[in-house]
Amino acid sequence: MSITIFSHAACALHRVTEVHPECPERLGAVNDQLIRSGLEYVITQKDATQASKNDLYRAHDVAYVNDVYAKAPTDPEDHVWLDPDTVMTAGTLEAALFAAGSGINGIDEIMQSANQRAFCAVRPPGHHATRSAAMGFCVFNNIAVAALYALHEYDIQRIAIIDFDVHHGNGTEDIFLQDDRVLFCSSFQHPLYPNTGTDTISPHVINIPMPAGCEGFEWQAAVRERWFPAIDAFAPDLILVSAGFDGHLEDDMAQFNLREDDYFWIGKELKKLADVHCQGRMLAMLEGGYDFSSLGRSVVAFLKGIL
Repeated sequence: MSITIFSHAACALHRVTEVHPECPERLGAVNDQLIRSGLEYVITQKDATQASKNDLYRAHDVAYVNDVYAKAPTDPEDHVWLDPDTVMTAGTLEAALFAAGSGINGIDEIMQSANQRAFCAVRPPGHHATRSAAMGFCVFNNIAVAALYALHEYDIQRIAIIDFDVHHGNGTEDIFLQDDRVLFCSSFQHPLYPNTGTDTISPHVINIPMPAGCEGFEWQAAVRERWFPAIDAFAPDLILVSAGFDGHLEDDMAQFNLREDDYFWIGKELKKLADVHCQGRMLAMLEGGYDFSSLGRSVVAFLKGIL
């Protein structure tokens, strides 16, 4: 049994500027560390396929999806801003469709094959994209597209989405706030972009805002106290993970002080929960992580944890 990793070369086609933190080199850093890790004997790599409009319509307003298609530049010199942080260039739409499609591929893999765990090494990320708007480097909400595909296509009644990116997964919360089939758990630095998640009132949203300077032992204690009992009580049929690694000590996007050991720990603990509730089935999708070295090392640590 192995972990299936989905990615696609087209995810490198989305490039904003030479100095933008959300850049193609992020995936190169992940791939480099995977090669160095010695995990090749437990990793199966597959190319992702594109999400369809109908796949996107489950998570997003039809008008929003159609507007993204209509605005997509074709000239390599052109660009279109979808929000103050999110720009489309000539390769963005293709990259975003493969990123969203990878989650669908991952659902099919863990539901239909002997491989119970999958990881999507894709970009652009997705967890800030709301039902009707792009936001925070995110065009389509990849994890939401995957979750709604699973609920639509398989005998899945309850999904837990775990988001440990250093930024609140506001887009995922927006999409599932009224959907009691989904338990959404997000930990994040507060105050920090997008400055949401501290006043959400919902029995199936478990937000953990933590201050700048948060150490790994503090984060682990909060997660153990707040998330794990809720996940056990919810008894999900599937666990999906928005895996952002920008809370690492070496990543200057925020001021968390997490390390590789913390990402190994969360992977290991989520695997335990998946083994109890979901026949081991778990899909993780890359979100943030902008320091190349710590990103690659943290992804490897997380993958070792879910093994």
